Amino acid sequence: MLYRIRHVTRFDYAQPAAFARCNLRLKPIPWSGQQVLDHALSVEPGGRIFPARAEAGLANVVRLVLEAPTSTLTIESSARIRVDRPIPVPSPGDRTLADIARLARASRDASPAGPAAYLFPSPQIPLDAAIAEWCAPDLAPDRGVLDAAHALAMRIQRSFDFDPSATLVDTPPRAAFDKRRGVCQDFAQIMISGLRAAGLPAAYVSGYLRTLPPPGRPRLVGADATHAWVLVWAGPELGWVGVDPTNGIWMAEDHVVVAIGRDYAEIAPIDGIVLGSGAQDMHVSVDVEPLDEAPA
Repeated sequence: MLYRIRHVTRFDYAQPAAFARCNLRLKPIPWSGQQVLDHALSVEPGGRIFPARAEAGLANVVRLVLEAPTSTLTIESSARIRVDRPIPVPSPGDRTLADIARLARASRDASPAGPAAYLFPSPQIPLDAAIAEWCAPDLAPDRGVLDAAHALAMRIQRSFDFDPSATLVDTPPRAAFDKRRGVCQDFAQIMISGLRAAGLPAAYVSGYLRTLPPPGRPRLVGADATHAWVLVWAGPELGWVGVDPTNGIWMAEDHVVVAIGRDYAEIAPIDGIVLGSGAQDMHVSVDVEPLDEAPA
């Protein structure tokens, strides 16, 4: 699939903001199954933009500095992405969860994609006994890793209601778990907490879903904004495999990876500081438009 992506974020300030310093993680990363053909970033009313080092996770980071007062700020990211990612198929020969946990603990890969970095609790995704107990029936140590990950994602999709009013961006996984309600971020965090409690490397993915489904297929939940799902490390042969607990499906051609980290705080699309007074409103729109294939 070839996609054109347009992601627009607009901030309206009740009083002019005197200064802003933001990190932008809006350019999709190169990742297995996808190729970034081009990307453009525009900011109104302008400002200084320069590269920044990713302090954690896998992300393309630039820094935006606004030094003149402004009442509005509009950030638009646009890209063309080619996605060619097959749907994983569980096999009796897949490594078991016990094998995966052992191999991850023994890994000496210190790169941002190394499995050991995603074994442990992170600031926004602590280990939780209730979540671990709920996830455990799908995570028997002798079960194949792909079979187990897909089963847990499907159970989360069946057991939780998608409700944008139920949680906020900083809602802990346990709060959403107790409500059995939330959004894609909550469901990803719950699944990651359960996987890590079982000793498995699990990463948080920020990205996009195809806006309009192919004919005859249902529209995926979460396609109107940035989306979140899970990567589980399936061993050195398969590497990182994506699964989407909001929709109970694998990461495949409908998913575009933007950034990968231990939790949302490491790879938020936009974060930083704004100096000013009064309230602010934020409006986000995302379109992932399929294109006819053409030469790159």
